[in-house]
Amino acid sequence: AHVSFVLMVNEAIIEMHHVSKTYPSQISALSDITLEIFPGEFTFISGPSGCGKSTLLRILFCAEKPTSGEVVIHGMHITQSGFKNIYQLRRRTGIVSPDFKLLRDRSVNENVAFASEVIGQGRKEAMEKASEILSRVGLREREKDSIFALSAGEQQRVAIARALVNSPPLILADEPTGNLDTQTTFEVMEILRDFHRKGTTVVLATQDTGLIRHYPHRVIQLLDGKLVEASSGDFQRSEE
Repeated sequence: AHVSFVLMVNEAIIEMHHVSKTYPSQISALSDITLEIFPGEFTFISGPSGCGKSTLLRILFCAEKPTSGEVVIHGMHITQSGFKNIYQLRRRTGIVSPDFKLLRDRSVNENVAFASEVIGQGRKEAMEKASEILSRVGLREREKDSIFALSAGEQQRVAIARALVNSPPLILADEPTGNLDTQTTFEVMEILRDFHRKGTTVVLATQDTGLIRHYPHRVIQLLDGKLVEASSGDFQRSEE
C-alpha cells in the first residue's frame, strides 16, 4: 500500500505525547515527555550527561521503543503496535551518532555512498551523490582516503555527509561536537546550520551550554529524564 508522508501546514514533524522509557533495571530514562518540533526548526535538546537526551533521539529513530506514550514522526504513528514503516522513516531521517559508526574498511566516499546503497540506489549513482555531499562538507579532496587518515573533526563531517546524502527532511544529531576542539566545533555547526537554512529540520542533543548560548535556536531542556524547560521555536524556522 502506498504510504503518504505529506505534512499539513503547521503540522509538527515530531510529536511526543506522555512518552516514558524505563529499562529492565528499573532505571527511568525518560518520564512523561510531551513536545512538538515543527518543520524548519533547529532545536537543541540540552541537559547534563545521563539526563535522557540520547534515549530520546534513539526513540525518534526507532532504535528503541518507549515504555509508554505516543510518538508521531513525519505523520507516522511509530509507537502503534505492528508499525512496519521503519524503513521509510529512516529514509527520511538522518542520524549522527557520537561515535561516528563509520566503516573502517572503506574509503570516505564509500562510507557516504553506503547510506544510499542500503536504500536501493545503484552504486554509480550512490558514489556520485556521495561526491556531491562531500563537496558541501569540504571533504571532496579526501573522498578516496581511508577513514583512518582523517582527524576526528573530518570523521564527524563524513558522518554528517552520510546522514544528509539522501536529503532527509529531518536530521537527529547526538553530541556531534562532543569530542571536537573549538574551531572544529564551529565548522561542524556551520555545516548543520547551512543545511538548516536550506530547509532541513535539525534536532541536536548536547550538554555544551556554551554551544547553546552561542547559537540562538530553540532549546528543550531535560533533567533526570524530565522536560524542565522548552523555549519557543517561533524564530528558528529555516528560510525555505
